[in-house]
Amino acid sequence: MQKLLLPFLLLAVTIAFGQSKYMTKSGSMSFEASQPSFEPIEATHSAVSALLNADTGELAVLALVRGFRFPLALMEEHFNENYIESHQYPKTSFKGSILNFDSKALSNQPRTVQLTGELSMHGVTKLISVSATITQSYEQITLTSSFLVKTSDFGIKIPSLVRKQIDENVQVEVSLPLQRKQ
Repeated sequence: MQKLLLPFLLLAVTIAFGQSKYMTKSGSMSFEASQPSFEPIEATHSAVSALLNADTGELAVLALVRGFRFPLALMEEHFNENYIESHQYPKTSFKGSILNFDSKALSNQPRTVQLTGELSMHGVTKLISVSATITQSYEQITLTSSFLVKTSDFGIKIPSLVRKQIDENVQVEVSLPLQRKQ
């Protein structure tokens, strides 16, 4: 019995230490939903959390909705109360993976990758697939992406009174500076 226990423990330790995890709590996310000729509708968030398993390419991203900052306080209030309803839906998240991820192929030269997974927002979860750029320098992997989200896909209603001012296709920008987790 003792002879079987030692190899099992060594295997368990190897698996536990073999997984390379990278994380951030200071990722950034922004969105822009402006229509030409109207006041810019845009916000930024600088406390986005993310975790990347560099062995498998699995990625999880989380942003608290109330963390988005707008140029005008009134816009922020309308966003939280009338559109995204952050009291009821406090988080937006992505859970998925980087397709064909190979951590050995990472370098300081930007490389385009495909992210696939579930984007959850406003109580709705949708499967998405978007392009991203990935680089690695020292102990940091940086992942950036820019993609469109359609408000109606997530049950976000734009009142007819302001429909001409707010674009239903929202441009989202994400930057995740992921540090090796010790």
